[in-house]
Formats: sequence, structure tokens, C-alpha cells
Amino acid sequence: MVEHKEKYYPNSFTAKYNCYKLVYFEHFMNIEEAIAKEKQLKNWKRQWKINLIDNFNPDWEDLFYKLNEEI
Repeated sequence: MVEHKEKYYPNSFTAKYNCYKLVYFEHFMNIEEAIAKEKQLKNWKRQWKINLIDNFNPDWEDLFYKLNEEI
């Protein structure tokens, strides 16, 4: 996440589109579940993703620092 925030890879999606806020996350017990969820979300329509974030984080605040506090 730090690499995304600092645009460590200048040609990455996050650097190109200035994605620097963590507005949604989920915890998974294993990598297979996480990958399956990521693939599922990539197939969602944009509005579905916006609704998911609105329900999870209505103010769209950056959750990066809160997540670090939980770890």
C-alpha cells in the first residue's frame, strides 16, 4: 500500500490514474479467497462497486491509517 501511495511504479494503474486512497478492504484467511473476491469485483459494474464503498465507507475516507492501527 505504501508503494501505491508513493507511486513507486510510475507506469502502474494507481500512478497513472492517481489512485492514492484506500476506501475499501476485506480480510481473508487465505490468498485463494482473496484472489477469488478480487476477480469477482473486477467483473462488477462500476455502480455496484461505488455502492459497495458507499455502504462500507460512506465518507470515502482514506482507511490506510486505520488499517495499520488494526494490524
